[in-house]
Amino acid sequence: MDVITTHVNADFDCLGAMVAARKLYPEARLVFSGSQEKSMRDFFLKSTSYALDFTRLKDLEFDKITRLILVDCQHSSRIGRFAEILTRPGVEVHIYDHHPESSGDITPAAGIIRESGSTCTILATLLRERGIEVNATEATLMMLGIYEDTGSLTFPTITGEDYQAAAWLLEQGANLNTVADFMTQELTAEQVSLLNDLLKSLQTTTLNGIDVSLAHTSVDYYIGDIAVLAHMMRDMENLEALFLVVGMGNRVYIVARSRIPEVNVGDILRELGGGGHATAASATVRELTLIQVLERLEETLRNKVNPRRVARDIMSAPVKTMPASTTLTEARELLTRYNVNAMPVMDGKRMVGIISRRIVEKALYHELGSLPVSEYMHTEYLKGTPDTPVAAVQEYIVGQNRRLVPIFDGEELCAVITRTDLLRSMYAGEALYDLARDSLPIRSREVMRLIDRQLAPDVVKMLRDLGQVGEELDLPVYAVGGFVRDLLLGIENCDIDVTIEGDGILFATTFAAKFGCRVKSHVKFGTAVIVFPDGTKIDVASTRLEYYASPGALPTVERSSLKMDLYRRDFTINTLAIRLNSPDFGVLIDYFGAQRDLQERVLRVLHNLSFVEDPTRVFRAIRFEQRLDFHIAKHTENLIKNAVKMNFLDKLGGKRLLSELVHILTENDPLRAVDRLASLGLLRFIHPDLFLTKPVRRNMEEAVRIVSWFELLFLDRRYEKWAVYFLTLTGTLSNDEFLATCNRLAVNEHYREKLFESRRQAGTMLEIMQRKVARGIPVLRSDIYFWLKALPVELLLFMMASTTSADVKKFISLYITQLQNVRTMLNGKELQRLGVPAGPRIRELLDVLLTARLNNEVLSREDEERLVRKRVGRVL
Repeated sequence: MDVITTHVNADFDCLGAMVAARKLYPEARLVFSGSQEKSMRDFFLKSTSYALDFTRLKDLEFDKITRLILVDCQHSSRIGRFAEILTRPGVEVHIYDHHPESSGDITPAAGIIRESGSTCTILATLLRERGIEVNATEATLMMLGIYEDTGSLTFPTITGEDYQAAAWLLEQGANLNTVADFMTQELTAEQVSLLNDLLKSLQTTTLNGIDVSLAHTSVDYYIGDIAVLAHMMRDMENLEALFLVVGMGNRVYIVARSRIPEVNVGDILRELGGGGHATAASATVRELTLIQVLERLEETLRNKVNPRRVARDIMSAPVKTMPASTTLTEARELLTRYNVNAMPVMDGKRMVGIISRRIVEKALYHELGSLPVSEYMHTEYLKGTPDTPVAAVQEYIVGQNRRLVPIFDGEELCAVITRTDLLRSMYAGEALYDLARDSLPIRSREVMRLIDRQLAPDVVKMLRDLGQVGEELDLPVYAVGGFVRDLLLGIENCDIDVTIEGDGILFATTFAAKFGCRVKSHVKFGTAVIVFPDGTKIDVASTRLEYYASPGALPTVERSSLKMDLYRRDFTINTLAIRLNSPDFGVLIDYFGAQRDLQERVLRVLHNLSFVEDPTRVFRAIRFEQRLDFHIAKHTENLIKNAVKMNFLDKLGGKRLLSELVHILTENDPLRAVDRLASLGLLRFIHPDLFLTKPVRRNMEEAVRIVSWFELLFLDRRYEKWAVYFLTLTGTLSNDEFLATCNRLAVNEHYREKLFESRRQAGTMLEIMQRKVARGIPVLRSDIYFWLKALPVELLLFMMASTTSADVKKFISLYITQLQNVRTMLNGKELQRLGVPAGPRIRELLDVLLTARLNNEVLSREDEERLVRKRVGRVL
C-alpha cells in the first residue's frame, strides 16, 4: 500500500503537495500525520468546490504500508506515527521537499529534494514536464501552497521556477480569488491579543551589521496560526529577520521569517529541534521555560550571525581551574558545581591541560574515579591571546569540537573562551532580547513617582544615602526582590534588601560608620545587616550565584554578576532590581520578564531544576500565589507535580519545611494555601496520614473565622497564629502521629513538648465541657474560668475551632472576652488586715472570692469583705 503524508501542523504547501503527489502515485492514500494549521482547517470547513479522499490516521493499517511518500518534510520527528515504519524492512521512502537536502534525518530511495520557493513548485514543474493534467481544484490547491510559502511570490528567495509553476497552474484553472480569500484570514480575538503582546515586546538588535528582530510572550493556553502573526509583523514593521517565541502551557513555539540570506532561519531553528528553509522555519520546544528557550535561541543566533571580533571582546575572567592532582571524581563535582563542561588544569601557576566533562564521565564509567585528571586531560590545545581573532577561536571550537580555548598574557593564563562565550559574542554586549516587555512600561521617572508616593520621606532618604555611599565606593547598589515587586504592585513593604556588585560587607561597614549604625556581617556568605539607631534593619548582600550539592541541600555561595544573582532567585516576579546610585537612581532592571508576569498576575520559575535544587520553592510558590492572588503558570505547576512525584521534598530538612509552613499559616487566610497544598499532594510530606478531609477543612474554615474575630477584639495581643492553624490542621492525627509530625518538622524539644501537652489538655477540657453540655449539667462561670485559665490563647482558639458544640464555643468565647480578666478587689495583705493568718488559708479565700465574683455573687469591695468576715468568723 502507498501512503502520501507530510509533517504535523500541515499548511497549504503540504496540502497542495500531497494532492500533486497523488497525480504521480494514483493508488496512494492521502493521510495527515497529525494536526493541521488553522487556516487549512478553515479551508476544509468552508470550501465546497472540491472533494478529496483523505484517510483518517486511526483508520490506516500501518502494517500494510510498503511505500511512504513524504512531501515538505525530511524529519522523522515531524511525521508522528509514520516514523515507526521508516526502518521496517520492505518499506520504501520517497521524499519531495524544497528544503535543503541536508536538513533532515530520513534517507529517501527516490523523489526530488532541491531548494525552491515551495514543494508545490517542484511537483507542479514535474507534472508539467510529464504532461500530466490537473483540474482547477487541484491547480488552486497547489497555487495556495506556492503563495503561502513564497509570500504571494514576494520573498527575495523565490526563483524563476516558482513564477513558471504559478503561471502553469493559472493556465490549468487555478482560482486566484479563492487563493486570495485564504491568504487573507481574519484574526481571532486571541490572535489579536497575542499580536498586541508580541508587538509590545518586539526588539531589534544589530548582529554583524544585520538587523535581527525578536518578540516573545507567554499564555497558558494554545493559540493556533502564529505563523500568520509572523507574516503580519514582518510586513507591518518592515523587518529583515524576525523570530517569534511564544510560551503556551508546557511548550514554547518559535516561528521565524527572513528576507535576507545572512539569516538562514531554517538552519538556526534546526539547532532547537525545528526545521524549515532559509526564509521560513518553526520549532516546538517542550519542557523548557520561555526564559531558557530565549537563552538557547540567543546563543544560536550569536553563533550563526557572528561578529568579526577578537578574543578580548568575548573572553571570560577570572578563570576557574583545578590542580593536576584533582581526582576524576572530584573533577566531576567541580564541573557540576560551576556548571561548566571543561576546565583548565594547573601545575602551580602553569597550565598543563584541559579536562572535559565528557572525558570525566567516561573515566568514571570505567571506574577510574580515584586517578588524577593529569592522566586523561587534553595536553594539546589552541593557546590564544587577547588579540586572537574570534573566527580562529570559532574554527577551533566548532571545527574540532572543543569546549574551551585558554587565553594567555605571555605565559600566564588570564582568561578563557568557552562555547557559551563564543555563542554570546555580539556588538557592545547589547541585549538581543529584553524580557521586560513594554506592556508594563515602567521607566525611571515612573519608578521615582512610585517611590515618592508610596514610601515615607525617611525611607526615600535612606535609599538615596545607600546609593550615595555606593558612588563614593564605586560600587553599584540595587534594591532588589520583594521590596521592588511590592512597590510596583502598590503593596506596602518596608523590608528592604540591597545587593552590591562588589564587596557587600565593605559597603555595609562604610555606610554604618557614616550614618551611626551597627553592622552584623556574615563573611562566609558575603552578607551583612545594617541596624539603624531606631531599630530599622537593611539586609545587604554581594551579588552571588548559588549551586546545590544535592536536591534540597543548602546552597553554596560564590560571587557573581547582578544578572546571575537575580537568576538564582525563585520566581520571575522576585527578580526586579532598582539602581540606587545617584546618577541612575530609580532605573528599573528587569532581565527575566518580571513586569510582564506582574501585569498578568502569573508565577513562573526561571528554570526547570528550580524545585529540584530548592524544594522549599514549592511552598513559596503556593504562598505567593494566594497572598498576591496570582496563578501558577501551567509549566511551573507541572514542575511542582514532577517534584512531588519524584519525592524531592522528602530530602527537605525539617527546619526549612517548618519555616515555610509557618509562613503559610501566618497568612491572613491560610486555608486557600492549605487547599492548594492538598490538591498538589504536598501534605504527605508533613505527615503521610495528613489529609484535608471534610472535618479538617470545616475546622480550618472555623479557625480562620475565629482568628479574625480574636484579632479584631485584641488588636495588640501577641500570640502564635500559625500554631492555631497547625493544631487545627493536625487535629485528626493521633498523639503518636502528631509527635512524628513535630519530629519531621524538627520542632525544638521544648516547644514540641509544649505543643503536645497543650494538645492533650485541649482534648481533656473539650471532653469535660462537651460531657457537661450533653448531660444538661449547669455550668457556672467559675467552672469555665478554672477549666481554661491555664491554657494559652493559641489552644483556646484551637478548641473553639475544633468543637462542634455551640455551647462549648460560647464557654470559651466568654472566657476570652470576660472571665480571663476578672480579678478580686481584695488581695492577700488586705485579707491579713481582716484577721486571716498568713498561710495557705489566704490562697483558699482568694479562690473563694474569685469564684463568687465570677458567678456575680459579690459585686463590690464591701461584698468581698462581708464574705471574708463570714468565712473567717466561721473558722475562728
